[in-house]
Amino acid sequence: MPLLARVMVVVTIGVLLPAAILQSARADPAGARRPVIHIEDVARFYELYDATNGHPTAAGLQDYIDHGSDGLRYFAKARNTTGVRIAAAIAEHPAMYSDARRCMAVLPRVRLRVAAALHKLTELYPEARLLPVTIVVGRGKPVAIGDNRAGVEVGLEALCAVNWMNPDVEDRFVHVVAHEYGHVQQFLAFTDDDHPTVLAGSLMEGAAEFIAGMTSGDISDSFFKQTTKGHEKEIETAFIADEDSADLSKWLYNGTLEKPGDLGYWVGYRICTAYYQHAGNKRRAFRDIVEITDPRLFLAESGWYPGIELK
Repeated sequence: MPLLARVMVVVTIGVLLPAAILQSARADPAGARRPVIHIEDVARFYELYDATNGHPTAAGLQDYIDHGSDGLRYFAKARNTTGVRIAAAIAEHPAMYSDARRCMAVLPRVRLRVAAALHKLTELYPEARLLPVTIVVGRGKPVAIGDNRAGVEVGLEALCAVNWMNPDVEDRFVHVVAHEYGHVQQFLAFTDDDHPTVLAGSLMEGAAEFIAGMTSGDISDSFFKQTTKGHEKEIETAFIADEDSADLSKWLYNGTLEKPGDLGYWVGYRICTAYYQHAGNKRRAFRDIVEITDPRLFLAESGWYPGIELK
């Protein structure tokens, strides 16, 4: 693991920063070792959006990408986001972009809470990589990505639109960032597998959910706590039947902005929780969850079984 970088949280909205945001920045209690949290790309997008009455050109949007933050450019390259594709998304879903303004208001509080969550992460896992968090405006998807190359990138408009994840927008942003930051800590050999099994993919996402829960206070897909209640054994018996399959479509990456999905996140989270609860050394168990490399061995050692009752 590389040494932790010593970095500071930076919040910039346009040229003028409201006094309330400046005050909240000075009040940040999380200490000197913090990730940079960029939100200036959001302000740049809406300056362009307003100047064009909500109809920015593909060329103008490409300029927004090309002259944006490192995180925005990485996000665009990683997910094939171009000015043409953003322009098409705005034309197809204009309400998503106009509605996303409401989520800008929570960003100062999100910044403080994420900083506190990541400070907690460094207590639980001192080797944690503190890479940047960048909030941008994209083409409506993906909601967020995270890895140990560039940190975490969040699409404001996409996450703002996924109301089924958490009705409280501030909570939604905090827990999703904490989840993606879990991926920042995971080994690339695990997260970059081009053909994961259902088990491997679910443990990768479930571990990120567990990290989010331990650091930010909740998981990103907390609605599963209620929607799966009483159906755990049924769901998890079906999961076992598919755990070695390379077809992820029933369990992972099948949600949309309007429809819940990704049930594998929940099963993976429960497996990680079982591992942690059965472990005598909790600090070691947290490290094991972050550093999963052998999904089948981890499952065997977790003590998990379909329908297991967890605290």
